[in-house]
Amino acid sequence: MNESIFTEVLGNNPVMRVLDFLITFQLFDYPLTEIAKNSEVSYSTLQTFWNKLERNNIVIKTRRVGKSDLYKLNANNPAVKQLLKLDWNLIRGSEREVYV
Repeated sequence: MNESIFTEVLGNNPVMRVLDFLITFQLFDYPLTEIAKNSEVSYSTLQTFWNKLERNNIVIKTRRVGKSDLYKLNANNPAVKQLLKLDWNLIRGSEREVYV
């Protein structure tokens, strides 16, 4: 996976990769298996911190399809709004060269 400006600046660790994926595809909801796969994080690693993201309302459960719960980024959370702004500013700034 190519490293995004978000993970390049904030760190390429499992939590940041998951947040980067959810920010990039914020309009869609996904089951945990797809979030893990697309973030290139193992499912067991995702499970170690997913509850914290849920408890802090960073992610929300949107619906249930069959036996799978689907989740997406909670765009109403003020902290998430700041992450979205940061991501956008990093992208805009990368056009003018951002140094890490």
